[in-house]
Amino acid sequence: PRRPTVTTYSSCHSLVSTLSYLVNRFLSFQYHECLSVSLSLSLFHYRPLIKLSITWRKNRVLVTSGLSDFNRRLTIIGPVVSDSGFYECEVVLRSSSVPSVNAGAYLHVQEPPQFVKEPEKHITAEMEKIVDIPCQARGVPQPDIVWYKDAVPISPVKTPRYRVLVGGSLQVNGLLPDDTGMFQCFARNLAGEVQTNTYLAVTSIAPNITAGPSDSTVIDGMSIILHCETSGAPRPAITWQKGEHVLASGSVQLPRFTLLESGSLLISPSHISDAGTYTCMASNSRGIDEAAADLVVWARTRINTPPQDQSVIKGTKATMTCGVTHDSSVTVRYVWEKEGSVINTQSIPRIRLDPDGTLHISQTWSGDIGTYTCRVMSVGGNDSRSAHLRVRQLPYSPENPAALLSSSEKRAINLTWAKPFDGNSPLLRYILEVSENNAPWAILLANIEPESTAVTVSGLIPARSYQFRLCAVNDVGKGQFSKETDRVSLPEEPPSAPPQNVIASGRTNQSIMIQWQPPPESHQNGVLRGYSVRYRLTGLPVDYQSKNISKPDVTNILLEDLIIWTNYEIEVAAYNKAGLGTFSHKVTEWTLQGVPTIAPSKVQVEAVNSTTIRITWAAPNPQFINGINQGYKLLAWEPGQEEEVTMVTVRPNFQDSVHVGYVTGLKKFTEYYSSVLCFTTPGDGPRSPANGLRTHEDTPGAVGDLSFTEILDTSLKVSWREPEEKNGVLTGYRISWEEFNRTNTRVTHYLPNVTLEYRVTGLTALTTYTIEVAGMTSKGQGKLSSSTISSGVPPELPGPPTNMAISNIGPRSINLQFKPGYDGKTSISRWQVEAQVSVIGDNEDWVIVHQLPNEPDARSLEVPGLNPYTFYRFRMRQVNIVGTSPPSQPSRKIQTLQARPDMFPANVTLRTASETSLWLRWVPLPEWEYNGDPEVVGYRVQYSRTGSQGRALTHVIADRLEREFTIEDLEEWTEYEVRVQALNGIGAGPWSQPVRGRTRESVPSCGPTNVSAFATTSSSILVRWFEVPEPDRNGLILGYKVLYREKDSDLSLQLWTVEGNASHSVQLTGLGKYVLYEIQVLAFTRIGDGMPSSPLILERTLDDVPGPPVGILFPEVRTTSVRLIWQSPSQPNGIILAYQITYRLNSTNSNMATVDVLNPSARQYMVTGLKQESVYVFRITAQTRKGWGEAAEALVVTTEKRARPQPTGRPMVPQENVQARSVLLTWEPGSDGLSPVRYYTIQLRELSESNWTVHSASVNHKSSFYIVGRLKPFISYQFRVKATNDIGDSEYSEESEAITTLQDDYIEHDLMVVSRYVLSSQHPSEEKINGILLGFRIRYRELLYDRLRSFSVRTANSPSNTWTELNYLSKHKRYEIRMSVYNAVGEGPTSTPQEVFVGEAVPTAPPQNVAIQSATATQLDVTWEPPPLDTQNGDIQGYKVYFWEIQRKNETERLRTLFLPEGGVKLKNLTGYTTYMISVALFNAAGDGPRSPPTRGRTQQAAPSAPSFIHFSELTTTSVNVSWGEPTYPNGILEGYRLVYEPCTPVDGVSKIVTVDVKGAPFWMKIKDLADGVTYNFRIRAKTFTYGPEVEANITMGPGEGAPGPPGEPFISRYGSALTIHWANGDPGRSPITRYVIEARPSDEGLWDILIKDIPKEVTSYAFNMDILKQGVSYDFRVIGVNDYGYGSPSPPSASISAKKVAPFYEEWWFLVVVALVGLIFILLLVFILIIRGQSKKYAKKSDSEQVFLMFCPLSVYIYIYISILSCLLRSPPRPSPGSLNYSDEDLSTTKYNDLIPAESSSLTEKPSEISDSKGSDSEYEVDQNRQKTHSFVSHYISDPTYYNSWRRQQKGISRAQAYNYTESESGSYCTQTGQKLHTLFQYIVPLVCVCWYSFISIL
Repeated sequence: PRRPTVTTYSSCHSLVSTLSYLVNRFLSFQYHECLSVSLSLSLFHYRPLIKLSITWRKNRVLVTSGLSDFNRRLTIIGPVVSDSGFYECEVVLRSSSVPSVNAGAYLHVQEPPQFVKEPEKHITAEMEKIVDIPCQARGVPQPDIVWYKDAVPISPVKTPRYRVLVGGSLQVNGLLPDDTGMFQCFARNLAGEVQTNTYLAVTSIAPNITAGPSDSTVIDGMSIILHCETSGAPRPAITWQKGEHVLASGSVQLPRFTLLESGSLLISPSHISDAGTYTCMASNSRGIDEAAADLVVWARTRINTPPQDQSVIKGTKATMTCGVTHDSSVTVRYVWEKEGSVINTQSIPRIRLDPDGTLHISQTWSGDIGTYTCRVMSVGGNDSRSAHLRVRQLPYSPENPAALLSSSEKRAINLTWAKPFDGNSPLLRYILEVSENNAPWAILLANIEPESTAVTVSGLIPARSYQFRLCAVNDVGKGQFSKETDRVSLPEEPPSAPPQNVIASGRTNQSIMIQWQPPPESHQNGVLRGYSVRYRLTGLPVDYQSKNISKPDVTNILLEDLIIWTNYEIEVAAYNKAGLGTFSHKVTEWTLQGVPTIAPSKVQVEAVNSTTIRITWAAPNPQFINGINQGYKLLAWEPGQEEEVTMVTVRPNFQDSVHVGYVTGLKKFTEYYSSVLCFTTPGDGPRSPANGLRTHEDTPGAVGDLSFTEILDTSLKVSWREPEEKNGVLTGYRISWEEFNRTNTRVTHYLPNVTLEYRVTGLTALTTYTIEVAGMTSKGQGKLSSSTISSGVPPELPGPPTNMAISNIGPRSINLQFKPGYDGKTSISRWQVEAQVSVIGDNEDWVIVHQLPNEPDARSLEVPGLNPYTFYRFRMRQVNIVGTSPPSQPSRKIQTLQARPDMFPANVTLRTASETSLWLRWVPLPEWEYNGDPEVVGYRVQYSRTGSQGRALTHVIADRLEREFTIEDLEEWTEYEVRVQALNGIGAGPWSQPVRGRTRESVPSCGPTNVSAFATTSSSILVRWFEVPEPDRNGLILGYKVLYREKDSDLSLQLWTVEGNASHSVQLTGLGKYVLYEIQVLAFTRIGDGMPSSPLILERTLDDVPGPPVGILFPEVRTTSVRLIWQSPSQPNGIILAYQITYRLNSTNSNMATVDVLNPSARQYMVTGLKQESVYVFRITAQTRKGWGEAAEALVVTTEKRARPQPTGRPMVPQENVQARSVLLTWEPGSDGLSPVRYYTIQLRELSESNWTVHSASVNHKSSFYIVGRLKPFISYQFRVKATNDIGDSEYSEESEAITTLQDDYIEHDLMVVSRYVLSSQHPSEEKINGILLGFRIRYRELLYDRLRSFSVRTANSPSNTWTELNYLSKHKRYEIRMSVYNAVGEGPTSTPQEVFVGEAVPTAPPQNVAIQSATATQLDVTWEPPPLDTQNGDIQGYKVYFWEIQRKNETERLRTLFLPEGGVKLKNLTGYTTYMISVALFNAAGDGPRSPPTRGRTQQAAPSAPSFIHFSELTTTSVNVSWGEPTYPNGILEGYRLVYEPCTPVDGVSKIVTVDVKGAPFWMKIKDLADGVTYNFRIRAKTFTYGPEVEANITMGPGEGAPGPPGEPFISRYGSALTIHWANGDPGRSPITRYVIEARPSDEGLWDILIKDIPKEVTSYAFNMDILKQGVSYDFRVIGVNDYGYGSPSPPSASISAKKVAPFYEEWWFLVVVALVGLIFILLLVFILIIRGQSKKYAKKSDSEQVFLMFCPLSVYIYIYISILSCLLRSPPRPSPGSLNYSDEDLSTTKYNDLIPAESSSLTEKPSEISDSKGSDSEYEVDQNRQKTHSFVSHYISDPTYYNSWRRQQKGISRAQAYNYTESESGSYCTQTGQKLHTLFQYIVPLVCVCWYSFISIL
């Protein structure tokens, strides 16, 4: 029950108790301050007061003052509030065991009210605002506050806008004008009452923006506040807009845009897109006010490629990057510092600063070690990053190495040394090298821990001496080796291993050869002294026999004097000075079998018939056989011919005691010896004694050489020889004859055995007889020999069969019917069938395909043994006793029917191609084995799993030439059985023998099964699984990999490798806390990783305390308040339950901190009431169910003068902290600009690049160092750092010094197998070498199906090599090859495995001695020889013959493949007279070898192809110019062309065919005398040695459509020797006239021909000299217009005009006569004078006058010759005939057609001075080069009727002249006529003169 409270003084009530005590408990009292209070105690007891002990306590604290009345009274004078409490008195009876008693009471001290906070006397507030009227009082008890307005109590219930706050203040919300008035505040309690008042005035003002926004610039990502301070009543509403878009207002709040209480707009964070004009609008009921400002957003200047910690090798170059991103409108400045000092790159030549901020330091040394800072400064922000540079060098050599024999371990040596200087880089390991027995140094231990200074080398070999040396290795490389230790020797021990490869082989039947190899050298344990060999009978309890070998070099022994055909067991051991080693495993071997030592017994022999004998015998005693009885040999031989033995082998018969055997095939009636022997594997035993016998007699064979001689009408003589096979004793001969086919006329005679001829008489003349002769023995008549003969007529050669017909054509046979030819007067003894096979032609070979003997009456026969689907042509011969007839006429060409292939493809091989495929190869069928249409010949491949009972799969290959096929979609690591068969349109051939092959090992096709996972801790998960199912393993499982990553994360998969197939679980550690992981497991083989398990396993780690919250920022900082924002922890490690914020002044301790706990959704916190310009520490901690986590701490300064931080110091990279892929970067922080740094950003760049890249943008603000990872090995970097606070980014620091990362041993590269023995690799790219490339290592091993062998290693020390050759591999084995690259640090990972099959390689040399022989115009015979055997690299499967035309390789190259190792081929269907280049290559199963050098060969001439075209030009009404192209394929030397033309319809009832042979190679001809409007057909063909095909075209004479019309009729004017032709223009046609042409012809119906061409189109007249015309001939002229459509219609002909001109007098005949006479008179006078002088004597003899006459006659002759010469001097040289043209006429009327004049081609420019029949024609004469040049119009002589015959009629008055006679020019014609007249004249004058002169002399 509650105690009463009193406020007046009162004494304690007295209570009477029992004897023990009586206590009156105090009541509760209440007193006001300033009064006094007394507390008393009343007791009733029976003891004196002095016996009592009374004590007072207040709140259990002893009270000692204010006591009186034996402490029974406590008096408090002037009580105060602090005197309130619980007072208790305790009474104890001294010297008594009575328990104490106590009583107590509460004292309450009251205090009247006092105001601690009062309102001002007058308060003015704006409408709609909130006003707080303060009123707070204190007192005891706490006073109650009561408010009055205008003396009326305020009721918050009635007026909700009025609210009394905690503490008593009055808050008025949403002020209204009625709120104006007097407000009173009363404070009351039990002690009293006080009151205060104020007057509240409510005002209303229009809005006014007192401090509007200003144009601002902000950095991207930073926060900015656009200020907008307003005044007005009611308080204006603020709305912010950008353009037309409202960003923030009372009802609108877009992300990142926050409307602050002050009306300002907070943009956090800012984006580049935020740039623009922002408007602040303030409005209330009184109006609106606006203000605007522009915001510029700069891209943040930050280091995106900070310098990275580097460790470079001394003397190398260090490059430190400092890549920056910044706004394009700002300028960036780079400053590099080292250890805080600015680097002056101008004064240090070794250091260079690039414009992009990259710092290069060359020739680095220890003085360059330090932290380098890159500072980037710009108005867009500052940033800095630091990196540390470390300069390393090689370590020193270990010191004081010492080696001693181990006292505790056998075969071990203890090695010690002192640790060397590490070269400023931690030691990675030691390398220990050993020299064993003074051998070259070799690495013994390559990875001794760097902390070690001693090691025990165990496993050494006894009896060997060892010397050691060490070197230290750091990440720079390997240091110098230490000095060598003293040499230490181990004592000898007996050999610890037996001899190797012990082999026993029986050499003889009493000896065994034992061979072995010494124990491995490492197990000999000393110097071998020899060997001990022990042996004994296998399986018998006998002792060993021993052989000692005292020479260690002897590794074989022949054990002799052993038992024949006995099994022995042998062991071998080696021994040295220390004793005998272990014996080898037992090997067993038999002595060889011996030969039987006795012959079979009881041998009996008898003849069964004429060719068989029977032998019986008993087997020899088995103990004398000395081996396994393999059987018996029955021998038979003729006497004296022991070497020619007939032998029959009989298998042993172990059941019967008597053995029986037969020897067959013996000669008839022949003496033989026989014997029997027993044989074993080593050889034959002795023969039994020989037994003689003779085979039975038989009938003889046919007599030989039956012939006929002395053939008369009634008799003839028959001759023969003895039979070659008498088969007995000849008893005689039987001869018979009969008329042909008349058996009733048979006559038979038996002759003695010595008779070999017989005259047959009594024959009928001219009758055919059949004569037979046979030998006789006692067994009867032998085989007959017969023939037919006509009496009186000697036999002759037979004639060929005729009337051949073919029927019943089958695949392999035909029936041939024929009529026998002349039999040669005797019977036909054999029919012989010959055939051309496949290739049919007159020049092809005939081969005999069938012969039918002894069927003389045959009229048909079957020809068997033909090839299916093959072309044949047959002919027959018949043979009689004289000989063979000529062949018959060939039959028609036939083709046999198709049949199935007879054979399967040869050389079928199967190789592994891939994990799911096999490579099958075979030799295709030869063409002659197709047996069908080649287009449908193919192959069928059948394959199935080995041992599988399921249906086999098949695949059909349609290409008959295909010789390989890849079988796809197979199971991995599975053996298959494959067969191949050929097939055609009829069916399939036989299957090949099956071959087997296994697919390549692959990766598992599915993951392990039953995968499970469960979390064990907050950072570990246990994963378990079962094995991969057997069918899906696809190889040997080498281990497992567990793949895991966070669910829905973009991070790459992590893996945990479990080696081996024994363990099926693993504990994943180091995982994220309370993270859901996706987990899969896969198995891997040597090929690679298999498929991961499915489905994904999801498992979450256990929860834990969270990590620190992140992203702490202070977007709003005032002098007394801050607003804090943050993000949830990046590692929540569970479910966040709450946040705790603690803040305090940085100068106070943590006990003074203010703590506040927020809900888990809170992300911001506002703190007010802070001190101005003070530094506060804020700590934020998150909580999960596991507890509070790590706190995130941030500083903030309560000031509005914050700025961006200053750049950090130049980042440095200590050289000792440089690794291959990471460096430690350090820096000195800069000034934080009164806003603490929130994080750092680090940039880096490679020295070879100019751009900086950001490595990390969230480095902890407390850090001054950072490990920069993910670097490339052996690359120089620079780094820089920048700081970021709430205001923005600092400038980047100076770039660090360039630092070079160390070399790394992880080098990726590719491997390529070039051939079966040669490997080629591609150099790794420069960025993957990670250092200096030193060489390659090749690992290879033979692949086995059931296990893996260890790798053999070969090192290629030359880094420039890209190939190497592996030797001494086993043939026909599969090998796996991997390659790795190593540098100074170590070896990189191996390449992906390459699998290769060894034993097959392509040929390396081409065929030799390629020779070509031209066979025909379409065939070349090619022969060659194979290359040397050592270059063939396998069995030759065939050859490939490449051939092409020499000038057109790409267009004409063809291939002929021969699938047999032949040495030649016939290339057919080639182009005639063409040069071919031929190259031959051979191929084997591995592929094609190189080609032979091309060899040249040319086919023989053939008929050419048709001319390539016919073209017509200069087409007129009667003539045309025909041109043609050379044949595309001349196929030889062109001799000329044949032109044939004819009208398509008869002309004037006559159809005429004209043939012109043109010699040489002209390409055009002018054809004239054609009929207008008639269509002609022209055909041309070329000729080599024969004519080829022709090309033809039609042309219609006359102008074409659109050609010009005829000009007006021309007229001719003459002036001297010139003629002028005039004409009028006609219709130009469809296009303008381009030129004119003048034609002319002799007036006596000659042919029109072009006289002048190319006359300009503008003229209408043309003058020319008559010299181009023939003198004395009248001509007609006409004009033709020419336009683009061709020649037009000719004008009417002009009037005839003669070409005769007046000759000069000296050319007149009378002038010549006068000259001749004058000359004659002069000669006569001279002769007369000579005669007068000769008459000096009176009596001249008659002879003198005769002499004068005789002298005169020669003079007359001279005169005649002179006149003739004179006349000839006036003659021009003769014109040669066009000998290149031969004309023939095929007209039915037999008239000659010669009006064909070759003219110039229209494509040529006319040369008036040239006479030519055709373009480029080869003339048969030469033209005088000095003769007068005449116009080509003289060619009209050829067509002149005076010289040539017209096919129409003979020209009038002119005799028919010889064609192509010599012709003359116009002057020559005249001179000829004159000379003929003079010749005639002088024929009369000279005799007359001679007669007159003779008479005159006679008179004298």
